[in-house]
Amino acid sequence: MADEPQKKPHLSALVGHTNGLTKPASLAGTRSTGGGGGGGGATASSKKLVIKNFRERPKLPDNYTQDTWQKLHEAVGAIQSSISIKYNLEELYQIMIRSIFLFLDRTYVLQNSVLPSIWDMGLELFRNHIISDKQVQTKTIDGILLLIERERNGEAVDRSLLRSLLSMLSDLQVYKESFEQRFLEETNCLYAAEGQRLMQEREVPEYLHHVNKRLEEEGDRVITYLDHSTQKPLIACVEKQLLGEHLSAILQKGLDSLLDENRIPDLTQTYQLFSRVKGGQQILLQHWSEYIKNFGTTIVVNPEKDKDMVQELLDFKDKVDHIIEVCFQKNEKFINLMKESFETFINKRPNKPAELIAKYVDSKLRAGNKEATDEELERILDKIMIIFRFIHGKDVFEAFYKKDLAKRLLVGKSASVDAEKSMLSKLKHECGAAFTSKLEGMFKDMELSKDVMVQFKQYMQNQSDPGNIDLTVNILTMGYWPTYTPMEVHLNSEMIKLQEVFKTFYLGKHSGRKLQWQTTLGHAVLKAEFKEGKKEFQVSLFQTLVLLMFNEGDEFSFEEIKMATGIEDNELRRTLQSLACGKARVLIKNPKGKDVEDGDKFIFNGDFKHKLFRIKINQIQMKETVEEQVSTTERVFQDRQYQIDAAIVRIMKMRKTLGHNLLVSELYNQLKFPVKPGDLKKRIESLIDRDYMERDKDNPNQYHYVA
Repeated sequence: MADEPQKKPHLSALVGHTNGLTKPASLAGTRSTGGGGGGGGATASSKKLVIKNFRERPKLPDNYTQDTWQKLHEAVGAIQSSISIKYNLEELYQIMIRSIFLFLDRTYVLQNSVLPSIWDMGLELFRNHIISDKQVQTKTIDGILLLIERERNGEAVDRSLLRSLLSMLSDLQVYKESFEQRFLEETNCLYAAEGQRLMQEREVPEYLHHVNKRLEEEGDRVITYLDHSTQKPLIACVEKQLLGEHLSAILQKGLDSLLDENRIPDLTQTYQLFSRVKGGQQILLQHWSEYIKNFGTTIVVNPEKDKDMVQELLDFKDKVDHIIEVCFQKNEKFINLMKESFETFINKRPNKPAELIAKYVDSKLRAGNKEATDEELERILDKIMIIFRFIHGKDVFEAFYKKDLAKRLLVGKSASVDAEKSMLSKLKHECGAAFTSKLEGMFKDMELSKDVMVQFKQYMQNQSDPGNIDLTVNILTMGYWPTYTPMEVHLNSEMIKLQEVFKTFYLGKHSGRKLQWQTTLGHAVLKAEFKEGKKEFQVSLFQTLVLLMFNEGDEFSFEEIKMATGIEDNELRRTLQSLACGKARVLIKNPKGKDVEDGDKFIFNGDFKHKLFRIKINQIQMKETVEEQVSTTERVFQDRQYQIDAAIVRIMKMRKTLGHNLLVSELYNQLKFPVKPGDLKKRIESLIDRDYMERDKDNPNQYHYVA
């Protein structure tokens, strides 16, 4: 017994089989799990094997015995008569095995443990004498590969034949060594050549569609006739040759156009395919970031696009958000890199984006903006805040926002107090209370001014001569509001008298305060009489002073008006332009022309006509005067210098002694706006000159705090 070859248990006939061949793996599964032993007999440690009948007897097809016998009878007769057999030989072999040999396996062999299974023996003989034959195996594999090649080229093939052949190879345990290796090599060569050819011939969307189609086809082959163990190496081979070898080329050739044209389905397919390949997502991330930076830079750095810059940034942000959500499955890596890319390109042009965002907010919050409902306005402000987060120089935004907010509040041009306070709340949440403290102070001043005016009106009622002018004053705390250059002008006696009355009233309640009248911010409503009838004009204080002169006469020269009003030259020219060259021409200029020149004369237009009773005459603005822009920017830079100085002194006071590089590093951590090393060096030198700190005598890169 010890010298006998190892035998398998005689249960193989009970195991299911495919195409008449049972997988040895299935047979092996019926082995006893006891201790080692060679033969079919049980060892001392093995469990007793109990064989039971089926609960229900398996049913054979009707006339199975008769049909089977008929086929065998005709086949034997054909062999004896030397004529061709009309039945499939494999089918006849199966009938023979099922009908005769398997019956012996189930009955006679099962009862004799020393006898090998006829089924197993048949498999072994078939493997050794037929499939292992080099010529047979080569022809079989060549035929299988040829059929698969034809199918890949679009021809229809007998898939059931392929399934039977490959299942046979798998059952005989020669599938991997005889077929799979050659199959994968040929697949590799096929798709390597196809990838190179189609990358030259096709556009990226078509190529990716083809890759997707190929992957689906190969997946279907695995399901239909290939062994499941082939799936992983086969799909990896297709992905490598059609995608992995061409990742950079695909993105360089077509990603920009897909993004420019917002081709959502193609971008979705690109992401899904690149996610299948090792390193695919990483290279897609890099190109995604480069696209955002390049596209965003074209929006930001071109001064010609300044007018539409913020709207284009918002539209671009909406577009990339939609792509991330729909195409890139909200992948966190793509979201984070998008934010970094926006931050990079938006700060390539310092200060200007911050200024334009402030102006854009002003256009949305200003009265007369009928574009949006309250809900839409809130959504727009939320989107603006996202762009605002990317800006480094937020103090520039604050300066311009404060200037525009002041105009809206003082001229009563704010569309909605709720919207203003909502924007303030968003800024406070984003930048902290220190950022919005001055802005909040402006709102507080406006509310306090209303209370002051209620008290002033009561005060005026108790005066013996209340006057004909109804005065409204806004008390502005100098530290909260933008800096306005005072302009001394010649007010008429009634205005001066009313100013003094208010000054006496206010300082009587708030001693120790100083009032400075800002004539540039003043405005008035004037009543006028024309041949057509009475009209009211809503005008600035400068326009008021000019128009009041025409109560004293009908014609004045430019020089006479300048002398009488005391208005600064450029300001006066713009004022006269608005009154004599605009839509509502209350004055007539002689000679005619758009510009006001020295020596021009102005005549009161008694024939003035207008369909409205109250007419607003806007002051001619020098397109956001260049001086105004420069002065706002300069104030920001001045404030930054103070902040740098304060930060240096604060750090040195705490550390006492510090090296130059460490001081600069600490400053970068503390300062919230972009600053160049050269600017920091200048501020350090300035503080040394002013004796706040000193250089070390032995080491010029070392500083000491001077108490």
